[in-house]
Amino acid sequence: MREISKYKVEKGILIPLFLFVIISVLTIFSAQTVLGSDTNLALKQVIWYGIGFALAYFIMAIGNKNVYKNVWLLYIIGNIALLALLIFAEPINNAKCWFTIKHIGTVQPSEFMKIILILTLGSMINNFNENFKNPTVFEEFQFLFKVGLVLLVPSLLTFLQPDTGVVLIYLLITVIMLFISGIRYRWFILLFALAFLLIAGVVGVYFYSNDLFIKIFGTSFFLRIDRLLDWSNQSGYQLENALTSIGSAGMWGHGFNKTPLYFPEAQTDFIFAVYASNFGLVGSIFLILLITYFDIKLITTALKTSSNIDKYVIAGIVGMLIYQQVQNIGMTFGLMPITGITLPFISYGGSSLLSYMIMVGLIFNISNNSLRYTNA
Repeated sequence: MREISKYKVEKGILIPLFLFVIISVLTIFSAQTVLGSDTNLALKQVIWYGIGFALAYFIMAIGNKNVYKNVWLLYIIGNIALLALLIFAEPINNAKCWFTIKHIGTVQPSEFMKIILILTLGSMINNFNENFKNPTVFEEFQFLFKVGLVLLVPSLLTFLQPDTGVVLIYLLITVIMLFISGIRYRWFILLFALAFLLIAGVVGVYFYSNDLFIKIFGTSFFLRIDRLLDWSNQSGYQLENALTSIGSAGMWGHGFNKTPLYFPEAQTDFIFAVYASNFGLVGSIFLILLITYFDIKLITTALKTSSNIDKYVIAGIVGMLIYQQVQNIGMTFGLMPITGITLPFISYGGSSLLSYMIMVGLIFNISNNSLRYTNA
């Protein structure tokens, strides 16, 4: 007889997670002091983490197979939530990205849509490879067309919120998962060529005439492109104060809860600046190494599993996490455009944290497929 052993989990993943909890709560507490907020964000993050671990345990209890069986139901629910945002949500900072729930806070459906998209694409790729052992070019084209439609719906709904940063994550997830799916590489050459022509055309219109660009694409998209293309001058109150705080921290930092300057979104987009200013170069290197170790453990987990769908799912998760880590830390130093992308497991946020913990539950199921069962 086989029974579930509830507490056998991959320690190489669990221990970094506990360290992320400590780092996140301490840094958010420090950011709260900088912001002068009356809301206890650190306590809220502890609560979100508690709910997150319970959610990860729930995913482990039901098993990945049951999750994979219901991906299309999840996909429909996710898109309905994105559509409902555009219809019913009250704008926050001129964007309809969140549902506001009284006494709880805000919920951002696009954060959950990222993991839903990973699961949906993983299921599609796995089914295609099982049904077509040696697909023709036309069969691959049909498959890619279906993938494009699946990607298009949430991308369009998220773009209209507007949230260009999350749309870029959707695209990155799709490209990475398709890259390891085994389809012909010529499709990627064609994809990148079309993407280059599209981007070149949009940027060309932008530089040729701002008025013409606004007439074609609208003011909102113009402002988003303007923000992306203007990042390299490293100007702006937020970035300048963040850089000053980091640069003055030295080897060991100013000390916990001693961030020297105020800058907006310290608890989310610029959480790394708070951490680096508090704990200096040594602390920053430690966090980066911890993040790197965590990512490597996820990659090795994908390499060890014999399930193809699990490999695709982990590839999407790792690709998403690495992109967000590089983007968030890079924009803190002025090396990347400021896109509003948070640092996974560290930045404050209930929706994002819960979505990551769902991923953790899936990964624990994959990594511990042989450990979770013992002979009774």
